[in-house]
Amino acid sequence: MLHSECNNSGRGDPMGTEQTEFTEAELLAGHPIAEPLVLGGVRCHGGFNESGDYVSPRTLNRIPAIKAWQDQHVEQFGTELLGLPIDTWPASYPNLPQARYLIEIGAPEPIISDLTRIGTVEGFGAMIRNSVLPDFQKTFVEDTRGTAIDHLGRGLYEAHARDEAGFEDEGGHKQMWFACRDIAFESPVTGDMTVQMLERMGIATPGTGGAVDQAALRKAAIANRILPDDIDFELESLLARMIRLLFIEISAFHTFAWAEDLLSDTDLVAGDGAAARLVSYIRSDETPHVDYLRTVLTEMRDRTLVTSSGTRYAGTDIIGPIWDRALEQSLGAGKQQGQELAWREVVHALEGRSDAADALQHFNELGTVQRSDDGTWSTALAA
Repeated sequence: MLHSECNNSGRGDPMGTEQTEFTEAELLAGHPIAEPLVLGGVRCHGGFNESGDYVSPRTLNRIPAIKAWQDQHVEQFGTELLGLPIDTWPASYPNLPQARYLIEIGAPEPIISDLTRIGTVEGFGAMIRNSVLPDFQKTFVEDTRGTAIDHLGRGLYEAHARDEAGFEDEGGHKQMWFACRDIAFESPVTGDMTVQMLERMGIATPGTGGAVDQAALRKAAIANRILPDDIDFELESLLARMIRLLFIEISAFHTFAWAEDLLSDTDLVAGDGAAARLVSYIRSDETPHVDYLRTVLTEMRDRTLVTSSGTRYAGTDIIGPIWDRALEQSLGAGKQQGQELAWREVVHALEGRSDAADALQHFNELGTVQRSDDGTWSTALAA
């Protein structure tokens, strides 16, 4: 639902009882750490407190700030926060039985590829700090001071970028996912092999060394924009990026559950469960990402956008079309493309084996969704 009412309808006065203005330094501040998280000689973000519990990075003030902005919005606007339940998205593919089967028959490469893909995509999170942000006070009729909107460029985006890609000599989720892979499968790939995987999976263009063509992505986005022409493209691009990120972050909790279960099986993978514990740390780090994104998008949804020419648009009419298209893409073409790419990795891993046909057939039969000979996908019938 894009807009749903709470019990306290209408707008109230600003709360005034919780801090809603923060400096960038405050939003990037972390808790005291008793022991750092070190993986393969790399100091990663976060660490452990005196009790030995993992503490996510940059959350000393960021989590309380997000909660204060959420409470303030509900009180002022009387609406619930945007969001979708995790079961909106399909479970991971390959599913857990399929992943186990591949490892058991000595074909773990598709799982290694998947962990490599996840880590690489996490690394792209650094790009969020390069987002072009408008003057939000001029973009919306209503005041944006003391909101999550106003803090996107004042710590929220930078914290997200550092969480995902690391910062300076400190590793982030990119390095942590690669460590999960290397711990569980005992350092299975080289840099060249990683690039080849990404090219096979369509993440990198062949011949670019794994680089992403930002100009091509921008050109495609402009050609497919859906908002009125008098709304700045950079704003539409910003909204689309945040909504896609929110969907990715929510759906990723399927991946966390899948990876934690798979990588905790000491009969299947190496590391005595260390890789699974590492995934649990990443999962806890991602919660603030979901919360700040849904808060910002809710704040924008309930405001009124004004263009440079003075035309006004209800926020629901701006967020709604982008939200609906992104959701349709995620559950339609995007989902099937991901399944097809994963299937190709399995085919690639089984090539040259004498039992390739039988192994591929059994792998397919274990799927929650299954691929037909004509390339179409369907949900498996319950036994």
